[in-house]
Amino acid sequence: MNTIPRSEHPKPQFQRDKWMNLNGQWAFEIDNGRSGKARGLHQADAQLSDTILVPFCPQSQLSGVNHKDFLYGVWYRRTVDLTKEQLSGRVVLHFGAVDYDTRVWINGTEVGRHKGGYTSFTFDITAYVQAGANDIAVYAEDDLRSGKQPHGKQSGLYYSHGCEYTRTTGIWQTVWLEFVPENYVKKARFFPNVEAGTITIEAVTVGDGSFCAEAFYEGRRCGQAETTTAGGNVVVTLPLSEVHLWEAGAGRLYDLTITFGKDTVHSYFGLRNVTISGEKVLINGKSVFQRLVLDQGFYPDGIYTASTDEALENDVKLSMAAGFNGARLHEKVFEPRFLYHCDRLGYLVWGEQASWVLDYCHPQAALSFLPEWLEAVRRDINHPALVGW
Repeated sequence: MNTIPRSEHPKPQFQRDKWMNLNGQWAFEIDNGRSGKARGLHQADAQLSDTILVPFCPQSQLSGVNHKDFLYGVWYRRTVDLTKEQLSGRVVLHFGAVDYDTRVWINGTEVGRHKGGYTSFTFDITAYVQAGANDIAVYAEDDLRSGKQPHGKQSGLYYSHGCEYTRTTGIWQTVWLEFVPENYVKKARFFPNVEAGTITIEAVTVGDGSFCAEAFYEGRRCGQAETTTAGGNVVVTLPLSEVHLWEAGAGRLYDLTITFGKDTVHSYFGLRNVTISGEKVLINGKSVFQRLVLDQGFYPDGIYTASTDEALENDVKLSMAAGFNGARLHEKVFEPRFLYHCDRLGYLVWGEQASWVLDYCHPQAALSFLPEWLEAVRRDINHPALVGW
């Protein structure tokens, strides 16, 4: 029986075979005085007073903590065993999302910091891990009432009120390790061309070598391109022997395999374009009336986090069954697994930053808003279901 919650791969559009899901039971402690570092809670031998079920936030029932009051600081800790084989290349630690200001320690050494409660981030921890037991400590600070950080529809009062709801603090999306070769693909952007029947891939690599991209439709190979890189940047265009357009109600996704030396990334794309003509939005040159539901992405048991992948998929299916063909994803940057189901089912979505009640008069608000928004756009740019921002 699988006991890891949300055990599916969190990024279907950039997936490797060698990865380790770190969801599950972690040690946990609330630190509203924000004194934990001074008390040594980041040290490898520190003990935390409680436990939590990751990736559910401590305000949620599913986390096992169910603490509904304001949280200003939270700590997480767990031990991970790694083999010599897993350490043969690079080890990358991924966080789907942590709200809000996050610092991470490996075996007592700080390896990175990230600000932003909605976007994903990674740290290369190769230099800090060892064969055998490794300690991971995570600390997150959160102060949504400051007006200086995006927080969407999270309530500034103790109770939910109006259209503001229970808060989310700390880890609320999947945490995972990825084991990659010394030379690997760091990121890739896809540019479909409906008229030409091609897909252009712009990739960034770590190291030099041969780069190859292969496209498949329903298992049939229908495009390939390859090149070499010595500078870390790659651009290839694949002519597609079969043209199947992505549109509302029909995902028609192509599978994509990217190889770079010993690294292999599994992905997918949709062939579609979005243009504006007067007051009309055109998809593949055709006017599409968008019947959109307003989706705020809250769950009664998991708050910001769906209990299962099936629950995410069901949100899309329920909306489509009710006669909608898409959604405005309101005041929340949704997780990539949700966008994956939108891509598969041909469900139109509009992306949005969580700017609700942000104090625009304060310069720190802009410094918090803009970098995270750019992170969101860069992360989600390849999803064909995203037709507007």
